[in-house]
Amino acid sequence: MAILILSMSGFLSYAQVAVGFKSKTDDSIRNVYIWHSDTLRQLHRDSVDIQSLFGHVKLQSDQTLFYTDSLAMNHKDNFIEAFGHVHINDKDSTDIYSDYMKYFVDTKNIIFQKNVELKDGKGTLSTDELHYDMNMHIGDYYNGGKVTNKNTVVTSKEGTYYADTKDVFFKKNVKLRDPAYELEADSLLYNSDQQLATFVTNTFIRDSSGRTINTREGFYDMKNHRASFGKRPTIADKAETITADTIHFDDSTGISTALGNAVFRDTVQNLTLISNSMVANKKTNSFLATLHPLIILKQDKDSIYITGDTVYSSHIPDSVLNTPDSVQGMPIERTARNPNDSSLRYLQIYHHVRIFSDSLQAVADSCYYSGLDSIFRLFTNPIAWAGGFQVTGDTMFLYTKNKKPDRLYVFENSLVVGKTYTNMYNQIKGNTLNGYFKDGVIDFMRSKGSAEAVYYIKDDSMALVGVNRVNKADVIDLLFLNKQLNKVVLRQDADGVMYPIKKVNVDEMKLRNFRWEDAKRPKTKYELFEN
Repeated sequence: MAILILSMSGFLSYAQVAVGFKSKTDDSIRNVYIWHSDTLRQLHRDSVDIQSLFGHVKLQSDQTLFYTDSLAMNHKDNFIEAFGHVHINDKDSTDIYSDYMKYFVDTKNIIFQKNVELKDGKGTLSTDELHYDMNMHIGDYYNGGKVTNKNTVVTSKEGTYYADTKDVFFKKNVKLRDPAYELEADSLLYNSDQQLATFVTNTFIRDSSGRTINTREGFYDMKNHRASFGKRPTIADKAETITADTIHFDDSTGISTALGNAVFRDTVQNLTLISNSMVANKKTNSFLATLHPLIILKQDKDSIYITGDTVYSSHIPDSVLNTPDSVQGMPIERTARNPNDSSLRYLQIYHHVRIFSDSLQAVADSCYYSGLDSIFRLFTNPIAWAGGFQVTGDTMFLYTKNKKPDRLYVFENSLVVGKTYTNMYNQIKGNTLNGYFKDGVIDFMRSKGSAEAVYYIKDDSMALVGVNRVNKADVIDLLFLNKQLNKVVLRQDADGVMYPIKKVNVDEMKLRNFRWEDAKRPKTKYELFEN
């Protein structure tokens, strides 16, 4: 056994010494350069050459520099072990620190152990053991690791670091913590340079406001606060949730877009909105739905379905609360409500509005619905059907209670038409009309102001016997039973004529502006979309 000990001054004369390691596979020689060491000891034992370096050791292998307190070179097995304050600099871009290192010279693979830290100028990877491939500049950990990037911390059981791209692929029990977000997933790809998280498996996210996101695909750009989710993600925000094929959002602007079979639900209002395109603004708490939007107001048995070309929704502004209603003249009482309270939400539906429930159907050009008073306001050629009768007028209000029709109010030029037989129609016309529902079923209608009527009289055997034409009345009431007209009551100064059925020309028994629009009525919820 022979040992060679050189002092620091003696060793300096051998600066930049090349130490060769012979490959076991192809007999090639791989050189490791010694730049500095305070002391060198050389040991030859049992045909094994061991070189030990102590004090301020600096080596180089290709473009990688090694620093350590001490190391040992094993020429037979082609590895170098380093102990104490280990530091390597790979390609002048990646620094790795640890208490222990084992470098396999032949394969250029390194094992770092104890207090391992990898730094690339963008973030820090911390673990207790790291396997690093100097050929591919890739590092792996298998027993827990953490990446810290500014205020973002990601932990996982396993992970792979790619030095060239600054990507880390986290696997098993992945958790991301950020001032704005918390994330949990089985796998996650994170780029420390761009601060970009890419989702590749089921991922759960919760933001600082309490909003949660479930997705299986997509990315979140933490630097620019933008995100995109795919494969039917779901976003839940208090009582509201949205699901779609893809969802994109930008937190800096508050704008989000949901595309493809998007479904929005408000559990407080029991409201569901389905559309192929929704654009929402979180800052204004509003959204716009296009491409065949469908609104469903859910109730126990008779839900209300509404369609139109476009649906816009937002929260009622404070300036509107505690001010008189423009039509009814009734003040809306201001209460201390949360600004996110969905009962303050309103809906505006534009063009080709169609409404269906088992007890009432309607069409109009546009509609306004407020969660505050549960009233559908129908504008421009509105038509409603209830109890076998068609109702038209200039403007129409449908009041609901517990999502069921409760009252129908028609402003100006109201006309009620019900078909009795072929080309025979019961008709009531007046300035205004009030219709009342009982448990969602039409129960009573009152036409008021210059009221006119045409209604066919039946005997006890339900055979037609005549037609009563009322030319003028203050009030005409219609009473219903089991959704059918049961009685017509004329009140106050009615002026009319009774015609025997055999002497009636049914074509003349039509009031001014008569029209029968049954072809426009959506007879089932499946007929809501005209095309």
